[in-house]
Amino acid sequence: MIRHLVLFKLHEGIAKDDPRALAAAEGFVGLDKEIPVLLEWQTGWNFSPRDVAYDYAINSLVADEDALKAYATHPAHVAAAQRMLEIATLVVADFEV
Repeated sequence: MIRHLVLFKLHEGIAKDDPRALAAAEGFVGLDKEIPVLLEWQTGWNFSPRDVAYDYAINSLVADEDALKAYATHPAHVAAAQRMLEIATLVVADFEV
């Protein structure tokens, strides 16, 4: 199993309540219903006030590297990620569990 973690940091001047941020986050809602290889799927806005904190997080689980590739290239994921990357940067961690 592979845990796939993604953290997004909004660009300077874009707040969590910005319509662009809200629309980008909405793009990730329900992806587990569209992408069968996702075994677990959690998303949400970070509430930590720390300066080092990222703004939005995705926590997912897939069976193996083939499933991770299928998820990464799925059109629904690609569209959601592109929307978020217009307003944020990201960091990713993939590890076996």
